[in-house]
Amino acid sequence: MSGNKKTAGFEPKIVGFLCNWCSYAGADKAGTAQTPYPPNVHVVKVMCSGRVDPQFVMEAYENGADGVIILACHPGDCHYKEGNYRAVQRNRILKQLLSQFGIEEERCRLDYVSAGEGEKFVRVITEMVESVKRLGPLSVNKKRAAV
Repeated sequence: MSGNKKTAGFEPKIVGFLCNWCSYAGADKAGTAQTPYPPNVHVVKVMCSGRVDPQFVMEAYENGADGVIILACHPGDCHYKEGNYRAVQRNRILKQLLSQFGIEEERCRLDYVSAGEGEKFVRVITEMVESVKRLGPLSVNKKRAAV
């Protein structure tokens, strides 16, 4: 943990949008294997990562999230054929939107986790939590709380 006063003792709140067919099943595999990972992620199961609208991500930040992670099927493995490609396109738009609101790019991550990748799920979640811990609390949250 950082010695920075801003981040000392800080535990980030992260919203994770997980594809039902791959990444949610990967999370389930990690759970079944009893592989520990940070409890900071509130999981939202979506039928497809391509259905995660940038507005959902912005609402997560407005409602107190310090970070958002979108986990999709690997390219070519989407249950809905092209949903994960749509997620990549939307993620590009999302990154531009985040910068307009002054939200660091590292607070939002898109990655791929298949149903059989429980260990990768744990690694990606752990990396995301550590990354957001280093950034500290999202200042937009403080402004919203003061209103």
